[in-house]
Amino acid sequence: MIIEAKKYAGKCTCGEDHSLYTELCVVEAGCLNKIDEYLRQYGLTGYCTAVYDSNTYDADGLVRPNVDCELILDPIGLHANEYGVGLLWNQIPDNTELLIAIGSGTIHDITRYCAYKKGIPFVSCPTAASVDGFCSSVAAMTWEGAKKTLTAVAPKIVLADLNVISQAPMYLAKSGFGDMIGKYIALADWKIANIMTGEFFCDRIHGMMMEATNAVKESSIGIAQGDVASYEKLTYGLLMSGLAMQMLGNSRPASGAEHHISHLIEMAPEGIGVSSDALHGEKVGVATLLACAEYHRLALVENIKWSDYPDITDEYLMNTFGNRLYKQLAAENENDAAMGITGEQIEKHWEKICRVVEAIPSTEELSELYGKIGVKSGLTDIDVDEDKAELLLEASPCVRNRLTLMRLRRAWRCE
Repeated sequence: MIIEAKKYAGKCTCGEDHSLYTELCVVEAGCLNKIDEYLRQYGLTGYCTAVYDSNTYDADGLVRPNVDCELILDPIGLHANEYGVGLLWNQIPDNTELLIAIGSGTIHDITRYCAYKKGIPFVSCPTAASVDGFCSSVAAMTWEGAKKTLTAVAPKIVLADLNVISQAPMYLAKSGFGDMIGKYIALADWKIANIMTGEFFCDRIHGMMMEATNAVKESSIGIAQGDVASYEKLTYGLLMSGLAMQMLGNSRPASGAEHHISHLIEMAPEGIGVSSDALHGEKVGVATLLACAEYHRLALVENIKWSDYPDITDEYLMNTFGNRLYKQLAAENENDAAMGITGEQIEKHWEKICRVVEAIPSTEELSELYGKIGVKSGLTDIDVDEDKAELLLEASPCVRNRLTLMRLRRAWRCE
């Protein structure tokens, strides 16, 4: 499968002129055998440094490109944070003109951020279909304890070798599945924000993402069985997610309330007492079921009533996130995305919002699917107590200042 990414760029019916830095995505068995040819074809020359972790370096079926320098990082304790960036940054030769990330999500986020800071291009070579960030132009980092989306650089080309990806541990593909299924919530939140505030919305990008998400959902059994064609659809969906983010210029088509719950858990806030070493996509998959159940529940409440949207107070942020995270969370929510929204406005648009929610697959359907393919589905599966669910729903909107139904939920007046 070849994705000529540039065909998605340019003038759109939404009125925007979408730009893409990524030019080509190849999802094929054995495509790494032709990496030198692809590099020459796209003018990627000069002193080249490839970045791996030690697990990936010895991965089955991996063809390592002929480069000027290989950097192999220890995966133990390696995270996409300021320490991981510093570890790589201090080893990159000064004369490096091209970086190649060969691995999964953490290696890519660290490498793309270093490439951005050095002002050089990078090439993406995913070795597992585990996350949707391979084509992204931002790096999802935990910076000084808080989740941040930092400006980085998208790959010039992506070479996803199915010989390698299909041999990766199954739990990585299940993580990628969780990350993709979360798009049902993210896309609903995007539509709801457009309804409520007129936030920019692009039907083309929305359609691209919905098509890719549905294809992954329909391929779920094949993914669990290790079917290469199903892996191809999963990898395609994950790459399209990154292209959609590039086209829009932010993560809106790929990240909503489900990601905010996942990020909240990753931040381990003092006032909630949760943490998890589960993979990103595993946490997103569990959070998707939480958000899905709550959204459908709200849509079914008879005669639901809304008050004016309440401020997020400094006291609440301090009590919830503690001293370590308070300053960053206070800055994140300074200009609240839902500020000034009245109960009357929500009630005016509530019928439209309910129709958006009704289009999300039911919690029962997704739970049954998760069970069939062995995907983590409950909080206890990611080492979080089930009794923390309500706290996660309540506090998660504070993680990212983005309008979602979960953020609007703070104005729900239960009678």
